[in-house]
Amino acid sequence: MTSPTAHTTSKVTWGFTASLDGFIAGPGHDMSWLEACPPMDASVTAALAARVAVILSGRRGYDAAREQAEERGELTSEAYGGAWSGTEIILTHRPAELADDPTVTAWDVDVVEAVRRAKELAAGGDVQIISADIARQALEHDLVDELQCFSAPVMLGDGVRVLDVPGGRLVEWELVGPIVGAEAAFGRIYRPR
Repeated sequence: MTSPTAHTTSKVTWGFTASLDGFIAGPGHDMSWLEACPPMDASVTAALAARVAVILSGRRGYDAAREQAEERGELTSEAYGGAWSGTEIILTHRPAELADDPTVTAWDVDVVEAVRRAKELAAGGDVQIISADIARQALEHDLVDELQCFSAPVMLGDGVRVLDVPGGRLVEWELVGPIVGAEAAFGRIYRPR
């Protein structure tokens, strides 16, 4: 695993846990299946969270999290199970609707401008994408510097695919290494080849 020390330049990372059949959320953005994942050591979670200064999220995931707040467990109710603190940006075409939520900042900009602003805001920390749709758009513009992938021992059958781009292009990645301490979840880091 790369060192969780401070970076002089912000990286854009896409981090996700996927089911064995390629979903990152169940139907309706259900995340309860993550509770069945092998637990990661708290020090690993803390080290990954410490590198992240800004999280870029999508509106559908935000809305689902709000609707499911009472049902979500400790692992899925907050980023990194509550080990993270920073700025969460929600990309939405209706930012005024989120003005009363002091826990997030809403922007109505395209992904290129969102990443530019987020890197500026991160001031050397990483920008973490946690939305499949935002990640897809960022990949189209070669804006993703690193993948942090984990695997869950479940098959969901339906939901939000890790990446769904019919007619998309080939993007090659090289393995940087395993995420030490996340072996049970097959934690891996990849960078563009």
